[in-house]
Amino acid sequence: MQPSPKSAAILPAGARDSLEAAVAQVNALVLGKPREVRLAFTALLAGGHVLVEDLPGLGKTTLARALAATLGLEFQRMQFTADLLPSDIVGVSVYDQGERGFRFHPGPVFTQLLLADEINRAPPRAQSALLEAMAEQQVSVDGVSHRLPSPFFVIATQNPVDLSGTFPLPDSQLDRFLLRISLGYPDAEAERAMLAGRDRRQLIGETLPRLGAEDVLALQRAVDGVHASDALLDYVQRLLLESRRRARVGLSPRAGLALLRGARAHALLLGRAHVLPDDVQALFVPVAAHRLVVDAEGAARDRFAETLLGTVAVD
Repeated sequence: MQPSPKSAAILPAGARDSLEAAVAQVNALVLGKPREVRLAFTALLAGGHVLVEDLPGLGKTTLARALAATLGLEFQRMQFTADLLPSDIVGVSVYDQGERGFRFHPGPVFTQLLLADEINRAPPRAQSALLEAMAEQQVSVDGVSHRLPSPFFVIATQNPVDLSGTFPLPDSQLDRFLLRISLGYPDAEAERAMLAGRDRRQLIGETLPRLGAEDVLALQRAVDGVHASDALLDYVQRLLLESRRRARVGLSPRAGLALLRGARAHALLLGRAHVLPDDVQALFVPVAAHRLVVDAEGAARDRFAETLLGTVAVD
């Protein structure tokens, strides 16, 4: 795929080739999931976060580790449990006898890519501590604010089947995630390649970064330069209005901004300096389904969002 001249102009020198190499490398580690890998990169470039709803063993940890290794980002994995406290996530101030004062000990949230595993197993207070950090990119402990590293990207997971002993995320907190995706089972070809190949953990351990943290920040800034026409904005607005007409609670203005930001990042990822309706359509269900309040859950929300998308024509 050759980038357009305008696309090349809004990216830092050499970033286009490095970005394509990074996507290809993650696809080589997470087999058979090009759409999901593209969506994860889209969320990262848009400065958002990803919620992965899926069964255990389908590659959620592999995706997070592959992204961190390929992008040269600090990585932390945190298992959420029923006894988790907010301080276990954000950190705690401990009295230091030598310094005769309190010293802040940062928690695992102080990283660049955080895998929050089974977030719905933690109680609401612990969930809120992470989600506030995601929204503000800082945490406050004992009245003192501490900035999180940049870039800061969260991949949170939850099991949609085993709901015993869980605390479902309320709709207001689901809204903090730019995208909700599901990896699903691999196809036969990808599964055979995994069975015949080396352990993914070994491969990731040998992976060399294709980008660095500063490159990711530059790409996030470049997303701002992707053009969205008035006709494209009209299309997004019609989708928002139709959602409010059809759903019990439709999409908010913040959801519209998230959709537009994601579409800009998706266009940049595909080598364009302008957003097409195709970008909006590719992002609509992952961005909208978990934000819509309808008389259904899970996959039924996805189908509702797909139906809604089909009712709004592109001018």
